[in-house]
Amino acid sequence: MTTGLPSQTQVIELLGGEFARAGYEIEDVVIDTRARPPRITVIADGDTALDLDTVAALSRSASTLLDGLDSSADSYVLEVSSPGVDRPLTSEKHFRRARGRKIELELSDGTRLTGRVGQTRGATVALVVRDGHDWAVRDIPFAGIAKAVVQVEFSSPSRAELDLAGVGETEFVT
Repeated sequence: MTTGLPSQTQVIELLGGEFARAGYEIEDVVIDTRARPPRITVIADGDTALDLDTVAALSRSASTLLDGLDSSADSYVLEVSSPGVDRPLTSEKHFRRARGRKIELELSDGTRLTGRVGQTRGATVALVVRDGHDWAVRDIPFAGIAKAVVQVEFSSPSRAELDLAGVGETEFVT
């Protein structure tokens, strides 16, 4: 790389411990050398959602560590961010972190379901789905999920739906 910026692997190795101490893991690093100044984007996720104070603290510590590297990069823009709602849910930890969120699933057999993520248990995730006028919990094996994405919601879910998902009103984030 002619910019003197660290590689994706170097950034992960350098910042991984600092992020882990704060309770987050680095999901991805994107280095855009075409931008002026170049941009380093660190995508982090954890069991607790990233808030602005945490992003600011992680950004400060990451910047200090990156500035301490012996590189010829004069300047860069650093961005610390969460994966966002468009990230596919591909592992048990993604479903665990999405607890209480509304998701759309496509199963291996082509069936599509929309529901609210409940508890993850071993090789399954509990999904709160409509059953007529009521709510029901379906245990969905991770192995049977072909695709899953979080849905953007514009209204609050019902108390019954949240209760079945095992989420308190104070835990629910729109």
